[in-house]
Amino acid sequence: MDSINSYLFISSMLFCLGLFGVITRRNAIAVLMGVELILNAANINFVAFSKFNGMNIDGHIFSLMVIVLAAAEAAVALAIIINIYNNMNTINIDDAAELKR
Repeated sequence: MDSINSYLFISSMLFCLGLFGVITRRNAIAVLMGVELILNAANINFVAFSKFNGMNIDGHIFSLMVIVLAAAEAAVALAIIINIYNNMNTINIDDAAELKR
């Protein structure tokens, strides 16, 4: 059956997994993947509410904007991670706090 509850359940599970990954991981790449899961959960919500609200195109446009934002965020974050790795030979987030000094 195709209902909004199934979409919201999948979205909430993705969001919880992403939040768990952001909170518990110390590796910068794993944190980045958690953020991507959170953004994908938002995309599922946008498209689901768009589908069950009379097939408005608004949800699809917002979803496309989130995808563009995620691509830009990934590019900038990977550049920062590569720079940290070149300076410190690690991608551990806790070690990156030493850059403040």
